[in-house]
Amino acid sequence: MQSLPLDIGATPVAGGVNFRVWAPAAAQVEVEIVSAAGGKFLLQQDGDYFQGVVAAAVGDDYWYWLDGKLRRPDPASRSQPQGVHGPSRIIDPTFPGNEGRWAGIALDACLFYELHIGTFTPAGTFDAAIDRLVYLRELGVTALQIMPVAQFPGERNWGYDGVYPFAPQESYGGAAGLKRLVAACHQQGLAIFLDVVYNHLGPEGNYLHAFGPYFTDRYRTPWGDAVNFDGADSDGVRHFFIANACYWLREYHFDGLRLDAVHGIFDFSARHILAELTEAVHALAAERGWPAYVIAESDLNDPRLVIDHRHGGYGLDAQWCDDFHHALRTLLTGDCSGYFCDFGGFPPLVKSFRAGFVMAGDYSPYRRRRHGASSAEIPPRQLLVFSQNHDQVGNRMRGERLSEHLTLSQLQLAAATVLLSPYLPLLFMGEEYAETAPFPYFISHGDPELVAAVRQGRNDEFLQFAWQGHPPDPQAESTFLSAKIDPTQRQQGEKRSLFTFYRELIRLRREYPPLANLDRAGMEIIADADEQLLAVIRRAGGDEILCLFNYSDQGRVLRPPLLAGALQVLLDSAGHSPPGQNIVVASARPETFPTLAPFGVIVYRQLSPARGE
Repeated sequence: MQSLPLDIGATPVAGGVNFRVWAPAAAQVEVEIVSAAGGKFLLQQDGDYFQGVVAAAVGDDYWYWLDGKLRRPDPASRSQPQGVHGPSRIIDPTFPGNEGRWAGIALDACLFYELHIGTFTPAGTFDAAIDRLVYLRELGVTALQIMPVAQFPGERNWGYDGVYPFAPQESYGGAAGLKRLVAACHQQGLAIFLDVVYNHLGPEGNYLHAFGPYFTDRYRTPWGDAVNFDGADSDGVRHFFIANACYWLREYHFDGLRLDAVHGIFDFSARHILAELTEAVHALAAERGWPAYVIAESDLNDPRLVIDHRHGGYGLDAQWCDDFHHALRTLLTGDCSGYFCDFGGFPPLVKSFRAGFVMAGDYSPYRRRRHGASSAEIPPRQLLVFSQNHDQVGNRMRGERLSEHLTLSQLQLAAATVLLSPYLPLLFMGEEYAETAPFPYFISHGDPELVAAVRQGRNDEFLQFAWQGHPPDPQAESTFLSAKIDPTQRQQGEKRSLFTFYRELIRLRREYPPLANLDRAGMEIIADADEQLLAVIRRAGGDEILCLFNYSDQGRVLRPPLLAGALQVLLDSAGHSPPGQNIVVASARPETFPTLAPFGVIVYRQLSPARGE
């Protein structure tokens, strides 16, 4: 399958600008050019599309007129400088940035850093984010994942209320700023992924209904109308979103996409939209000469997402594994409220380390039914894990981070659990030094009734926690400002220690082949449920690494046969053994048995065959 060029929207061509819009709900479409020499121009009908080359130029604003009555922005607008209710603007679609010798990145090498452009820096822009790329490179991450940037109402939003999927948010710096950020990432040797939302559009500024049946009432989502991917007249809808996925790669040179909440995408046609979209992205990547990946967020625990087409799957490159987070968080915090009630205790984390999904056809008390299917046959490189992300922080009433609930030792343990796992790891901005800023939900809608409804919805959602107060006002600018992170905190006290620990974990993962090898074939897991001790042995290239995790608040003596022979210390979270120190553990000499501190982590490299004398 060949990738789809962007054949919708406004594209400069010889002799003017080509306009093309899918509008089966209209009998006539005109484009109005907002300039001194502008005017209205009738577009020619071509099936369900209307198109024509018009005398216009880059920088001109324009509207579509439907049947001479409705004036609307372009659904495929590349730029909305006056916001979601203003006219669309014609821009140059070329990518002018200098990317150096960028040739892409292997999926196995991706260590993701999720960030929100508006709160990542004081200025909250694409250009301001560029100034922190050196910091991220020094931390050791290899791939940025930025939360959605499609134009949303107002100037502050998580991004999931976007209504112009092709138009980068103006308050962040618009199209030109985003292209500069991508080019700067590639110059620094960093991949960059974009979070995109194909399961719904936001409630304010969504004018797509006037053009055609983009939405359907056959299915329901928690966020509004479901997108019409499989009903009557859905071919144009499918084309719109597949073209959008390819657009971010072709015109912005992104290295991949994170698809938001694909459990809210409904398609019962013979060829699922996710399979068709992924195939188009892979085809475009082959054309341009470096890889591109499609990664899904899903709460379905369905391995079909990443199983290849030949075996009945959709062929995506990876999917998020929320179960790993839930198992880790409940074990460390004891919080089993809400959907965490399906987890808790030591065994779920061991199961997730071994196989990925915890709920793999098991009965879910939260859902009151069986849930999921086994992911044991999925290569670990196709599952993405984390101890924090925007949802797991931001969907809490106050948006507080994990650091408010855990000690330094527990934070180190959580970090090591993720970064020493055989899965793709993701960090949420600021977790590497225990950022104190919360990440609450925030908006800046212009419709007072909508604002009131969102406020009420947040209060209702956390009604059972009313004794703790009310959630922060999502519309208040102060709520947004409270989420601004400050990486200079990494230079202070325990935060400095945590930051150094993250850097060292990332270095070990990068430099030692067994830790970089995302494969179960070279992994052995030994778990002691009574002592809450987990030993993970990783082997590759003739090397053997032992990672030991203590999830209890008691010290644990490490005896043979778990440890034996000559070992080199690579990491000790408690600082009892310096990196590089060699030890010999012998069963006949108890004084050689090391102790793993409460909530401690030790990483050893085996220097000689284990022996049990």
